[in-house]
Amino acid sequence: MQGVTVVDHPLVQHKLTIMRDKETSTAGFRRLLREISLLLCYEVTRDLELTTRIIETPLTTMEAPTLEGKKLVFASVLRAGNGLLDGMLDLVPAARVAHIGLYRDHETLQAVEYFFKAPSDLENRLVIVVDPMLATANSAVAAVDKLKARGAGNIRFLCLLAAPEGIQHFREAHPDVPIFTASIDERLNEQGYIVPGLGDAGDRMYGTK
Repeated sequence: MQGVTVVDHPLVQHKLTIMRDKETSTAGFRRLLREISLLLCYEVTRDLELTTRIIETPLTTMEAPTLEGKKLVFASVLRAGNGLLDGMLDLVPAARVAHIGLYRDHETLQAVEYFFKAPSDLENRLVIVVDPMLATANSAVAAVDKLKARGAGNIRFLCLLAAPEGIQHFREAHPDVPIFTASIDERLNEQGYIVPGLGDAGDRMYGTK
């Protein structure tokens, strides 16, 4: 699909299969989510711009590559987004973090905001929005709406699973925001959950119902 990158690395797909299994424990799910987030972060940051600086190695002076521009912002859609966020911060510990509190009304399936906190100068930073599931995309669209209202212009969306319906909705609302995902699943069910999916990512992370 246009504007969508599926990260089909064998390690990503293997870990995702274990996460889908309903027999995987809460601790195992949480560990795998952290591990897979490292691999997904590697892909979503593959084309970051570089500059060079002079350093001294133990043997000589050299001009070495380093990241250019202001630090990244990882925008976690609470609460499940924090499962991806933790691993991504392992890879990019200097990144700034935004938190976007949204929950899905189970009657209307619409996103309801309850919290928003973000770094300043979003207009000068690459913002990577993280949420394990792109189902109806209502939460994802609302999160990006909020970030754009705060000045963000360079945004990417990273998730574990995406439904075709969610991709279509998100792309219609934000065609300028590329999507990175480990899988495009079959469909949404009547309750707005991804099929075959892996259940509710937040519940499986934290052992809640």
